[in-house]
Amino acid sequence: MFGLDKTKRCRGRQRKGLDVAPIAVAVLMMLGSGLVTALPLDDEIAELKAEISAHAGEVFQLEQRVLHPVNTRLAVFLTLANRDGLDLDSVELFVDGEPVASHMYTTREAGSLQQGGVQQLFTGNLANGTHELKAVITARAANDRFVRRESTHRFQKRPGALRLQMALDAKAPDYEPRVSFVEWK
Repeated sequence: MFGLDKTKRCRGRQRKGLDVAPIAVAVLMMLGSGLVTALPLDDEIAELKAEISAHAGEVFQLEQRVLHPVNTRLAVFLTLANRDGLDLDSVELFVDGEPVASHMYTTREAGSLQQGGVQQLFTGNLANGTHELKAVITARAANDRFVRRESTHRFQKRPGALRLQMALDAKAPDYEPRVSFVEWK
């Protein structure tokens, strides 16, 4: 009998100390405030992503201006003056003795050039001054001979973009390839 009173008192204390309602309200308030603070964080993340994207675009434009400035640009284009004289196999291009472009032609590409197409062989940057362009052409002439021609062109690079047209010509009866260079304005 003496232990019954003690048990009732312990159970009574447990009921008073473990009231679930105030704890649940406190947890819900903390969770609710977390959801409210999560929304501004998402907005901040979205703003930071937009800023990073804008900065990446600015860096790309700066790279283009610094690495590829327009006033030092050189572009070399290839055309066939006589479309029936040569079946082009390959072209190698050198600027000041350094190889800058090499291209082997497929049947489709050669056919495109023979129909009047223009191919951009090289685009790069070059300091102002005197330079030398060397082209090595390998082709099959209309008389079924394989030909290999080296041609050089000295030119003066001035400020601004320079576009050079390299025209290949091979006329009957010998079908010897001739290379001419023209500056496009």
